[in-house]
Amino acid sequence: MTKGLDRAPLTRDFFDRSVLEVAPDLLGRTLVRRSDEGTIEMRLTEVEAYAGEADPGSHAFRGRTARNSVMFGPPGHTYVYFTYGMWHCLNLVCGPEGRASGVLLRAGEINVGAGLARERRLSARNDKELAKGPARLATALDVDRTLNGSDLFAGPAPALSVLHGTPPPRDQVRSGPRTGVGGDGAHQPWRFWIESDPTVSPYRAHVPRRRRTSGTP
Repeated sequence: MTKGLDRAPLTRDFFDRSVLEVAPDLLGRTLVRRSDEGTIEMRLTEVEAYAGEADPGSHAFRGRTARNSVMFGPPGHTYVYFTYGMWHCLNLVCGPEGRASGVLLRAGEINVGAGLARERRLSARNDKELAKGPARLATALDVDRTLNGSDLFAGPAPALSVLHGTPPPRDQVRSGPRTGVGGDGAHQPWRFWIESDPTVSPYRAHVPRRRRTSGTP
């Protein structure tokens, strides 16, 4: 591995900024996941920004709860939540402490440890699909709620950290509505991705859940 700037860890100050600054700036960075099974490194290719109490699409929109408390800082920690009774999703907390915000990691290209990721993602048809979507990403990295609140800067070899990597040229960064977000937060262009990257997940608009009526099986 090279020992240039791309291998330098990001600093906590990187995350101590507005979520709309941090989110696109995470593209091309290298996420490192260390475990007893081995190490996986992934180049981030797609993310979404969530602006806490100012954002109807955020888990923190209605204030602090036991579930979302880590989103209120300090920056540089992980927020992991469980969804649909099946999947985990990984977020990186950013912004000033006391003001909830975070970046959902939606997709990436696994460059180190692909064999380990394949063991966890047996349904992936190829390596481009290993972390193509937030639930797939968390599964490939073996991320669950035990990592909620992890500090990216906890010692020399934390469970999760982010290296400088190689950010793409600005003209290759695209933005649009967030996937699956409805209501007043549906149209915020806070999903960011690297144009034409094959690991980026397909956009899906929010589909309201249909309520069952009396007599419906």
